[in-house]
Amino acid sequence: MTGSQGPAFSRRALIGTGLGAGAAALVAVGSGGAQAVEGPSAGTASAPRRAYAFLAAAMDAYPDHGTIRLAQSYTDQAGLFSTAFTYDNALVILACLASRTEDGRSRGMALGDALLYAQAHDPVYDDGRLRQAYNVGPYTFFDGSPQPYGFVRADGTANIGSQFGFTGTAVGDMAWAGIALSALARRTGERRFLTGAVRIGEWIERVGRTEEPLGGYKFGVNAADEKLPPTSTEHNTDLVCLFGRLARLTGDRVWRERRERAEAFVRNMWEPDGGFFYTGTNDGVTINKSPIPEDTQTWTHLALASPAHSRSLDWAATELAVLDTADRRNSTVPAGQSYEGVTFSSAGLLANEDAPIAEFQPKPDRNGVWFEGTAHLALALRDRHAPGDEARARRLIASIERAQDLLGRGQTLGGGAVAEKSGVVSASSPLDTGFGFGYYPYRHAGATAWYLLAAARANPLRA
Repeated sequence: MTGSQGPAFSRRALIGTGLGAGAAALVAVGSGGAQAVEGPSAGTASAPRRAYAFLAAAMDAYPDHGTIRLAQSYTDQAGLFSTAFTYDNALVILACLASRTEDGRSRGMALGDALLYAQAHDPVYDDGRLRQAYNVGPYTFFDGSPQPYGFVRADGTANIGSQFGFTGTAVGDMAWAGIALSALARRTGERRFLTGAVRIGEWIERVGRTEEPLGGYKFGVNAADEKLPPTSTEHNTDLVCLFGRLARLTGDRVWRERRERAEAFVRNMWEPDGGFFYTGTNDGVTINKSPIPEDTQTWTHLALASPAHSRSLDWAATELAVLDTADRRNSTVPAGQSYEGVTFSSAGLLANEDAPIAEFQPKPDRNGVWFEGTAHLALALRDRHAPGDEARARRLIASIERAQDLLGRGQTLGGGAVAEKSGVVSASSPLDTGFGFGYYPYRHAGATAWYLLAAARANPLRA
């Protein structure tokens, strides 16, 4: 993402913001084998087991609407109804595979097949793209219009997220889907997953490649299929992994050149004096120096493992550190609770606490914890393993697990109750990202998946 002037359709541009019948949940990483966790019993299971139970519930929220399905990204209270973001579902696949259970493998394959279905049954295009998000269950929109379909519409096409305008295609979303499909290909040996990942890579090469001075791959296309001008550090970091994996899995050297191109852009964004990465460029010539996001500090380490750039983790852990407590002005944390972690970007620490982030939304808390980012910081610290990193990572993970226990109570998926203490909210309190949207205390498949990856020490970005 490239600053507040950038496109509003990014995977994170949220305009809104119980285990379903028969839902059986995955269990935690470990050697104990798979066991079902259902209903209230999920509350007494370990933190990872309860997190996997939430992901299973998000997958199984609409049992009457077909077996081809994606996971709903947020609980119903977020106001996004049955929206399933492509990025979130890629993360759920990776978390399922990290469980090392047969149920995890089966669920990961089911989600991978759903992404392949969307790729092959887009209502407009047949070029390998995926949309930003899909609808996976019926609902009535705010204007009263019924939306009766699940993930597959009556005509067989994928139910793209048109009600919210989630119909563009961002390179980062595509890259994560490709990473997930390539992981499935490697784990299962099933050729269809590699074929889908290659189609994604080829679409990115055709649409995203730029010859601008800073190079790299551009943002993607909007809903009208118009190319968008920004180039994102985050997206190109994702491509370092995707193209690297495709090089290894296909043996085709062309993917190495493409990986090197994406990596060169990322390295161009490095600020040696401050020890961090900038967010990208809006025009391919001038580096956008504000705001500075968290994920460009953590994902770069996970993808590059470069000792020369690992200071970015210290920058994120220090400069974006927050502590959310109930006595803060706009905090929604219950009395007696506190959460530590990081915020989304440098702009979040300067948010205007006198005005809502968006119309009909609450005012932000400058110290709201972004749990998704807190999780990938914890994972990156564990991956670096410098003195003190493991202790710091454990504190962050403990904060996330406390949030799973105590925040987001009484929320639902597809109208069904979510088991208490299952699933991680996206933020401890409303927070302003500095990129034109916010995060809120709703249970979130993406944040939950990143927590599970951190708990399992499973790096999804290492080629």
